[in-house]
Amino acid sequence: MASITRIPLRFIQATREYFNIKGVYVSYTTATIRDVVEFINRKYFLPAIQRPFVWEPEQIISLFDSLMKGYPISSFLFWEIRPENRGNWDIYDFIENFKYGSTHNQLVEPDGRDITLVLDGQQRLTSLLIGLRGTYTIKLKHKRWDSPGAWVKQRLYLNVLKDPGNDEDTDDLGVTYGFRFFTEPPANSEAAYWLKVGRVLDFDDEDLFDNFKEEIIDSLPGSLTRDSEKVFRKNIERLYRLIWKEEVISYYTEKNQSYDRVLDIFIRANDGGTKLSKSDLLLSMITSKWSGVNAREEIYQFVDFINDDLERKNSFDKDFLMRSCLVVSDLDQRYRVNNFTTKNLSIIQASWGNIKASVEAVVRLINRFGIDRDTLTSANALMPVIYYFSKLNGRKLDGTTPFEIHNSELIRKWLIGALLNNVFGGTSDQTIGVSRAIVKEALKTSDSFPYQALVVGLKEKGRISDFDTGNINTVLDARFGQKKTFLAVSLFYDNHNWGSTFLHVDHIIPRSLCTRQKLSQKGLGQLQIDRIIDAVDKIGNLQLLLGRENQEKSDQPFDQWIQTRSSEFLVKNLIPSDQSLWNVEMLPEFVAARERLISNRLKNIGFSDSEFDTINRLLKFANLPSVSAPFFEAPGGLEA
Repeated sequence: MASITRIPLRFIQATREYFNIKGVYVSYTTATIRDVVEFINRKYFLPAIQRPFVWEPEQIISLFDSLMKGYPISSFLFWEIRPENRGNWDIYDFIENFKYGSTHNQLVEPDGRDITLVLDGQQRLTSLLIGLRGTYTIKLKHKRWDSPGAWVKQRLYLNVLKDPGNDEDTDDLGVTYGFRFFTEPPANSEAAYWLKVGRVLDFDDEDLFDNFKEEIIDSLPGSLTRDSEKVFRKNIERLYRLIWKEEVISYYTEKNQSYDRVLDIFIRANDGGTKLSKSDLLLSMITSKWSGVNAREEIYQFVDFINDDLERKNSFDKDFLMRSCLVVSDLDQRYRVNNFTTKNLSIIQASWGNIKASVEAVVRLINRFGIDRDTLTSANALMPVIYYFSKLNGRKLDGTTPFEIHNSELIRKWLIGALLNNVFGGTSDQTIGVSRAIVKEALKTSDSFPYQALVVGLKEKGRISDFDTGNINTVLDARFGQKKTFLAVSLFYDNHNWGSTFLHVDHIIPRSLCTRQKLSQKGLGQLQIDRIIDAVDKIGNLQLLLGRENQEKSDQPFDQWIQTRSSEFLVKNLIPSDQSLWNVEMLPEFVAARERLISNRLKNIGFSDSEFDTINRLLKFANLPSVSAPFFEAPGGLEA
């Protein structure tokens, strides 16, 4: 049974700082691990403001090791809910069988239960529950996430023959007791007897435990030494005392029913150690303030949806979604806790339907561009596009009308330019604010995506999102294997249904033909070989091909393979027409010639006919000659 004890002064001092209530004595209750685990998911539950369980198996092992050594594991903070208030808050269960990376806590019906919510200590209590009663499912290395055989369920075992005093067996984390997770019961030997840790819960009577202990001793090999038997007895008895006898759990129970007070306590309690992320704190505030909507479930489910259920896999997080809430709702875009006031949360809730629709539409759009978790280098770059969609009154850009085709292509080219030029890198709050203001102003006179207004407006703030002689090298510096390379290469091509086909980044002159051994066999000099090897992964030697085409092309020399393509292939892929460059020996010259074509292509990006009209009106006003698209390609063009 639990008992009231007085905690040493250092704990009282910590508690006073913990709650910022100096001079107030706070009494703690202590309990055994078995007593607390027995009440988990019967009396002890989690509030909606808690984040999910995040500990890894090594952390669980470290917790049990610390407890076996008698180390303190810090106190816990509970909140007792009165029966009349049980239905006022969403409550969740503790996860007993955890699957790494995918499990969310389940909602619990409070009827007929005594409810105490855990405000601080979820990670530790869940770890105790998993170690004693549950399982931890992990993904095997080198297996695909969606492969059924990739996931295995593990349970916690203790090698009761391992001597914790043997320094030679200490691992990198300082763990000396023999705790390990196993999928199947491990085989015993003279050096190891593996006891499933949860077995210790079977013995509420000490005599039964003693009988169990002696049965194990009788089953041990006859060659077991007296020292090994002593280690066995010491370990198994230590485990039993830890779980059943010692009141190592120390907790304070808050009884005040004010959610605002408890929310403040929760945030302060989680401000030390493993800190909550900003999104965790903001989610706790949204959950506490929204009415008629389970904000936690809404946000988690929507993030899971845009990550897993669209055309491509994405990797957005809660921070991205909450920042989108500020941007779409025309609130201060700075991602700070104090921008999520009660008033602002009401505005966000009223806009929630539009926020979800806009975010989903933009994610679907970029997936059609071929941009997904593997190629999106900055989620913040999507903010002005999301804001643009939020003002379209439900209009889409996934069809074939002139408006849809034109604007989706403007968005693609601007977005890729912004990503490649790292426009939203570093502290991007100001850039998001400026870009939103530009979009908002432009929409007063036109419903087209304001490509040129964004380019000009952001350039005034030192953020370059188009391409000129000053930053085209940003694209040309991309090399095979980098995250930005697909984005860079896709700029060479006109509008394409990117999302319906998975394109490969292909070496035009095959890399397999550019090994040092094969080049040496051609009798090439060392300097030329070095130049060829340096050039093979440059963007000037890269193109996009369908996966099938890439496999068909394989290691064929380009001057042979190109004979199987249509006459338009060279123009579409910006291939130099000089056939003397289409071989391995001339690869550096081929890359240089193609980079010149790429540079000229990039100087045109994003200017529609109407935008050229605008530019020409300005030039006419300045008594300068008008320009057209080819002008940008001519030597000494506008940039000169």
